[in-house]
Amino acid sequence: MAGPCRLVVMASGNGSNFQALIDAVKSQRIRNSQIIRLLVNRKKAYAVTRAEKVGIPCTYFNMISEGFQRKEEKDPEKLKEARLKYDARLVEVVLQDRPALVILAGWMHVFSYGRMYDGTDAIERAFRDFQNGMLKDNRTGLMIHYVIEEVDRGDPILIEEIECRKDESLHQLQERFHAREHNLIVNATAKVVEELMAMDGKSSTATE
Repeated sequence: MAGPCRLVVMASGNGSNFQALIDAVKSQRIRNSQIIRLLVNRKKAYAVTRAEKVGIPCTYFNMISEGFQRKEEKDPEKLKEARLKYDARLVEVVLQDRPALVILAGWMHVFSYGRMYDGTDAIERAFRDFQNGMLKDNRTGLMIHYVIEEVDRGDPILIEEIECRKDESLHQLQERFHAREHNLIVNATAKVVEELMAMDGKSSTATE
């Protein structure tokens, strides 16, 4: 790996996880790395503003605006075909920058083979279960994992448990959840970057 580890980040919304990554790269908490592009699928995603503020190139790539699917399309077969074509082209768009690592940081898109997990849904479900006495050990958690075809079945990179507390509102739980999430995605990214650099070092030694 010549030079910094090249990171591409994909996001759809506010981009708070993206901001955590920006700050961590700048402070060298994620060592020897550079975010070379942000890719979004929602035009009004605030993550775009965050990228613009620090000069990170941004690409907007949307299924409808790029002509893969009509906005009013209802036919299941045409929707499936559009999704497959969009996903295939999306891979090409991402790989154009030759990233060493692609990070889904709040990327909300139903891929042709499944759905990226929505953390907000997880928090709300855990909160309801806790209120109803159905949450095991009164704990929920976070997982940063590798993405594979099966949804949420990729090998975990880092996991962290979060205890639900009595007299805590959903908003308060969400605030704690997101604070931990920002820290976890940074630590997981740093871990993978270190592993990539170590692998690259071994490869360079072997070919010298």
